[in-house]
Amino acid sequence: METYADLARRILARPPRLGRTRIVAVDGPSGAGKTFFAARLAAALAAPVVRTDDLLDGWADQFTFWPRLQEWVLDPLRAGEPGRYRRYDWVHGRFDPCWAVVPPAPVVLLEGASSARADVRPELAFAVFVTAPAALRRARVLTRDGQELLPYLERWWRREQTHFAEDATREQVDLVVDGASEDSPGATASYVRLR
Repeated sequence: METYADLARRILARPPRLGRTRIVAVDGPSGAGKTFFAARLAAALAAPVVRTDDLLDGWADQFTFWPRLQEWVLDPLRAGEPGRYRRYDWVHGRFDPCWAVVPPAPVVLLEGASSARADVRPELAFAVFVTAPAALRRARVLTRDGQELLPYLERWWRREQTHFAEDATREQVDLVVDGASEDSPGATASYVRLR
């Protein structure tokens, strides 16, 4: 099995494609284990993580947030400048007035559904698709977000399914990861479980 350290070395051997920065996308459906995976990979790379959920302007902005990510984060990094973004506050329904800074590091991770979309693929140094069985993903999301959000989540899941089918994301990435291992006794292990 490949360890996170092995994967980090593989990524660092790739040339940067966004200025001097290697952008690594960690994509996949909600509840698959993207955040878990990205945190461990980021630790192995000593890299900052930009969560695309932080850039969404509420539930309706699921896939239309990209110009904001481009302007705030990717364009500055491409020019060798720090990126910055305002995190969306899902409780209060507004963007935080403070800016989070993204340094022009050798590697920056984008974590979130549609982060490996076709629009950005030419500039990605590496792309990962994290997946898990639908029932497990659903259970994780409902545990995390609560049953009261189910009407929103049902629409979210349908849009995700449509996006991934139209974008053919899984077929285009460098690595597909089994996110179900997050719930296993070895979840804190330093290896990457592949499908």
